[in-house]
Amino acid sequence: MTSNTANSGVEPALDSEEAEMRAPVNRVDRAAVFLMLLSDEEAASLLARLEPDEVEKIGSAMCAMGEVDHHAMTEALADFVSESSRQMLAKQDRQSQVRTMFERSLGPVKAESMMLRIEPEARPRSIEMARWLAPPVLVKLVEDEHPQVIAALLLMLDPEPAAQVLSSLPEQIQSLVVEKVASIGPISPQAVNMIDQLLSQRIGANFGTNALSVGGPREAANLINLGASDLKSTILPAIAQRDAELAQRIEEEMLTFEMLFELDPKTMGRLLRDVDNDALIDALKGISEEEREFFFRAMSSRAADGIRDEIEMRGRLARSEVDTAQRKVIEIARSLADQGEIVLGADDGEFV
Repeated sequence: MTSNTANSGVEPALDSEEAEMRAPVNRVDRAAVFLMLLSDEEAASLLARLEPDEVEKIGSAMCAMGEVDHHAMTEALADFVSESSRQMLAKQDRQSQVRTMFERSLGPVKAESMMLRIEPEARPRSIEMARWLAPPVLVKLVEDEHPQVIAALLLMLDPEPAAQVLSSLPEQIQSLVVEKVASIGPISPQAVNMIDQLLSQRIGANFGTNALSVGGPREAANLINLGASDLKSTILPAIAQRDAELAQRIEEEMLTFEMLFELDPKTMGRLLRDVDNDALIDALKGISEEEREFFFRAMSSRAADGIRDEIEMRGRLARSEVDTAQRKVIEIARSLADQGEIVLGADDGEFV
């Protein structure tokens, strides 16, 4: 006799593969699924707020995860709704609350050391940047320093990367560093500042001073570009009332070279008529062949082939030369948009 499971209200038994795919996932997997349901910009915005170890765990979960069925997606969304429905916790005097909990659970000495590691004002920007550097890079920055300095830095890192740094240090100083870690006690603000200055010098020497730079007009422009569509019309006029030059610099950064990829062939063709050939070649030299197609489709086949040949014959260019050329193209695009000859972004003439 054949049973009709569709009409009985009883779900058919799952085979082992399907059951494994629909098995409940842990919190990290749920977070990974939730992020994959968002747009790239939204997911990037959330990931930017996480700690390095959290990013690593979620990234690993994303890479290891196979196909995700609707049960897993529903579970991830339900978990998010459950978390977001909780009552908001007040921020007032949060550090004192954390310190009290640490003192009760860890004791006063360990609590003080932990607070020095986590309090925002206790971790300057170069130490925060060090937490994002790969352990082999960190080893090169500090391997010739005194063991006590290395120990203090390790205490400010997350445990796993700190252990990797320790394992990569010269064998003759590993025991000295561990000994200092075990007996160092609270780290004074002066020691933190000294380590910050040391890292600033080393990071600057190895990666350039730009590695320590945060913020700026470009970052502000990116925030506006990624935000709601009406942010430009409200934020920039307000900034201009206080600092017209800064508002202008932010606006100049809001139109990026990549935004030109959205132009239709007719609009792109109008833009290219005003772009100097050398500037175009230098600008295209810095992007992929796939991205160049957005420009080539606005040209004749013969003209596109000619530009391709000139790009190949062009020697190596510094990143600054490419940026300068791309900026020239952007300025021409903005000028044409201001004159009403082309439209950038939305039909209202505002670029997004």
